[in-house]
Amino acid sequence: MLLSMDRELLHIIGVTLRMSFFSTLISCTLGITLGVLIGQKSFKGKRTVNKITGTLMGLPPVVAGLIVYMLFTRYGVFGELKLLFTVEVMVIAQCLLITPVVINLTQSVISSNAAIIRETAVGLNFTAAKRLRLLLNENRQALLSVVLNAFGRSIAEVGAVSLVGGNIQWKTRVMTTAIMLETNKGNFSFALALGIILLVISLIVNIIANLLVKEEKR
Repeated sequence: MLLSMDRELLHIIGVTLRMSFFSTLISCTLGITLGVLIGQKSFKGKRTVNKITGTLMGLPPVVAGLIVYMLFTRYGVFGELKLLFTVEVMVIAQCLLITPVVINLTQSVISSNAAIIRETAVGLNFTAAKRLRLLLNENRQALLSVVLNAFGRSIAEVGAVSLVGGNIQWKTRVMTTAIMLETNKGNFSFALALGIILLVISLIVNIIANLLVKEEKR
C-alpha cells in the first residue's frame, strides 16, 4: 500500500509540474508580449483595455472553469476535440485565469519607465529591435517576478482545474485537488505530505529565480 501511495504521489507531482509549466509558459508568452505592447505605447482605448484586464484579474477560478467546461463539453464549440478531463484542458483553464494577470502586471512594469527608455534609445539612434531589447533588459527583474507570480498562481489553483479536469486518479489529479480530496477523506498524512512538497517546489523555484537575478547583476 505504501508503494502504491508513493507511485501515486510521484504521478500527482508530475501532472502538477507539467500543468504548471505549460500554463505558465503559454500565459507568460502571450501576457508579456501583449503587456509590453500595451505598456510602451499610448493609444486610444488604452484605459479601457487596462480596465478589462484589471477586471479579468479578479475572474473567479470556478467561473473560468465553467467557461472552459462549456466550450469543451460534448455539445460545446470545441467538443469534438475531446479534451475535457485531460491535462490539456486544465492548462487552457489556467491560461484563461493567468494571462490577464500577466498582461496587467507587465504593462504596469513597462509603462513605469517606457518613456525614459524610449528617449534614451532614440538619442543613441537604436533600431526598434534594440529599443525593445533595452526595455526588456531594464525591466528583467520585474518581469521575472511576473513569471514567478504566474507560476505561483498556476501551481496553487484548485477550482478551475478540479472542474475541467475532474480530479481523476492517475490522470488529472494534481497536488491541490489531491490535498482537498485526502483532507475530506481524513487521510491527513498524505495531504500534509503533498502540502509540504508543494511548498518545497515553490521554494526551489524562488531560489532558482534569485540565483538567476544575482548572476545577471554580476
